[in-house]
Parts: sequence; structure tokens; C-alpha cells
Amino acid sequence: MNALEKFRLDGKVALVTGGAGILGQKFCRGLQDAGARVAVVDVNGDAARAVAKDLGETAVGFACDVSDPASVTACVDDVLARFGHIDVLHNNAATKTSDLKACFAPFEEYAFQTWREMMAVNIDGMFLMAQAVGRHMVSRGEGGTVIQTSSIYGLVGPDPRIYEGSHYLGGPINTPAAYSASKAAVIGLTRWLATHWAKQGIRVNCLVPGGVGSGQNGTFSDLYSARVPMGRMAEADEMVPALLYLASDASSYVTGQVLAVDGGWTCW
Repeated sequence: MNALEKFRLDGKVALVTGGAGILGQKFCRGLQDAGARVAVVDVNGDAARAVAKDLGETAVGFACDVSDPASVTACVDDVLARFGHIDVLHNNAATKTSDLKACFAPFEEYAFQTWREMMAVNIDGMFLMAQAVGRHMVSRGEGGTVIQTSSIYGLVGPDPRIYEGSHYLGGPINTPAAYSASKAAVIGLTRWLATHWAKQGIRVNCLVPGGVGSGQNGTFSDLYSARVPMGRMAEADEMVPALLYLASDASSYVTGQVLAVDGGWTCW
């Protein structure tokens, strides 16, 4: 097998949580392009099914609340009933909570309920899905790959200067402590799972996207871009090749690693 062929995922089944999101849709398409059949999983089942329909007959949409143990178990069972096995888990689901104003509240006034809502998806959901899919991978005995999406703010603290005059979907924006803490926890969980499952041939790595445009105003984009060595925000498509590397045999000797696709943000 030559080097390029190692990026292929023919015959593999990939499960992507948050599959109907801005990045999730790109990830699902990229995995399918590499030859995988794709389980598009999202808390919005209709959106997941719409993404799967757009991908075609090798993709199926599933509804799942990753913060709910029963929902996770039922979803994984449904995916296995449809596809027979799971080779790749992309733990990608995350939330800004149901109340954007509460999500971006000052730390000193931050509601514990909002903190818990973010943690329930961003880290509890990672644990639950990794546990359910990992149990299948271990019992199957053929290894597997797990990729978990973190954030640059799981690695470094936010620069408050980029939020001066910045807005997201019409309101002031910041990076909440709950988000940073949850994304840092993803990295810790990734490294723990990598050592825990190494002997079973299951590799676990972390993908760290830099900022991607998703409703921020021009002020934010300008200030963010000025903070990046490469001088711009990321395009969603630029995350996909890194995912394919971590999901495929191209990274067969890579586990427990954190791959930042951030234009150099974390260099400073």
C-alpha cells in the first residue's frame, strides 16, 4: 500500500456526532469521500437525516442527545443494527447552550446551570459516546480509531482583546470559562483513553480547530485574524484533511496526540 492509499477508509464505518453542524457536515462528507459509510449523528434528528440524504445511500442520519446515557446507548445500538460495526468514532458534538446570553455572561455572574449544560454535552457526551462505541470496538477485537474535537481554548486562554466590539449572531461574544474547561477536559480524556485502549489496537487522538467563521461580525473576524500568524480565520474545509489523517491508517502509529489546525494561533 502506498502512502496515499493509507488515507482511504473503504469498508469502514464512521460515526460522527454533531454531524449536522458547520464542521460536522464537512467531516461527514470528507469521511464519505475517503470511502467510509457514515452515521450522521446529531441532537437534531431531522437535520442529521437531511445531511445523510444529501450524502446519499452510504450515509444514514440518527438522532441522539449525547448528554443522555439512554439516548447514547440507543443510538449506538441503532448504528450497529444498520451498519454491523463501527470503525471510526468522531466525537465532535459541542454546544453553546440553549441560551446564548447566559452562555456569554460574565464569569462573576455565570449560572451554574449554564456551566453544567455546556459540560453535559462537551465532556460528558464525549465520555458516554466513547464508552459505548469503545465497548463495541474492544469486544469486536479489530481495533478502531477515535477522534475527539477540542478547541484552541482547550490549550490556551482566550485573548480578551479580540472581543472588543465583537458580536455573534447579533449579540456580544466571549469565550466562557465553561467552554475552555470542557475543551481542556477533552484533551485529558483523549490521552487517558489512548493509553487505556492501546493494547486493543484502538487509537485515540484529538483534533483542535482554530476559529472558523460561523455568524461572527466583521470586527471579530478582523481582530481574530490579526492575532493569527497566518493572518486569517480558517475555512471549514481545512479541518477535513486532518481528520482523515487521524481516522485512517495514515496515522497508524499515532495515538494520544493533539493536532491543532489553527493557522499558528497556539504558537504565540
